[in-house]
Amino acid sequence: MQKKSIISLDFFESIHEKDSYHEKITNPKLVAQKILNHFIVLVLFSFIYGAVMGCYNGFQQAISSGVKVPVLFVLIVLICFPALYVIQTILGSKLTLPQMLSVILSGFVMTTTIMVSFAPIVIFFLITGSSYAFIQLLHVGVFTVGGLFGMHSIIEALKFSCEKKNVYPKVGVQVFRIWIFILAFVGAQLSWSLRPFIGAKDLPFELFRKQEGNFYQAVLVSTVRMMGGKKSKPKTQEKQIVVKPNVTADSTAVEINDEKQEK
Repeated sequence: MQKKSIISLDFFESIHEKDSYHEKITNPKLVAQKILNHFIVLVLFSFIYGAVMGCYNGFQQAISSGVKVPVLFVLIVLICFPALYVIQTILGSKLTLPQMLSVILSGFVMTTTIMVSFAPIVIFFLITGSSYAFIQLLHVGVFTVGGLFGMHSIIEALKFSCEKKNVYPKVGVQVFRIWIFILAFVGAQLSWSLRPFIGAKDLPFELFRKQEGNFYQAVLVSTVRMMGGKKSKPKTQEKQIVVKPNVTADSTAVEINDEKQEK
């Protein structure tokens, strides 16, 4: 008899043997084990990537971000999953709640796996002293790429349930594509509420920051800073006013010096 492993990386089967993997994650006899396995791997991988994010600003930020990223993903699922499951059931899905949850978590596991694979690249740019704005955009890019792969993995699993198992409606796949946008908006706003994940070096460590601005504004500002650089201060001033006490009189002499003439 094979020993059941709590932590399994069999989701890599989805790359080569998709049908076999999709069969496992929706198998009623294995679904509870798969949910537990997906949850543990999701938390582990997201903690690793979160720690890499936070190490830009020291050990405290690394630990804080290592905890925040798993919390972020778990909250996203808790917030968005109920609506998806109810709507899919109304549309005719025969997948049980545990089966649907297993499919969704498998996609998030794929997302965090892609993110962890980018960790060495992120560390390289941290070591080479890349700017804060660049690091911010780099992490946004990694989350986006990981999310795309994860959502594609879920769509493939739903198509398998539709075409091979006949327990999922075709329209449900299209509805899920819309749900992806809802998921993205919720994730973006939630990540903004949980910030900082990186931590600016010129600011003291904070567990959370004040709620001001929004995620999209921050991305735009970082893009502008990276493309245009910081605004430089003017090197010279047209006029400088120097006030000196006059030792021979009670009045004050005001000298106006033109810096251009001094050159």
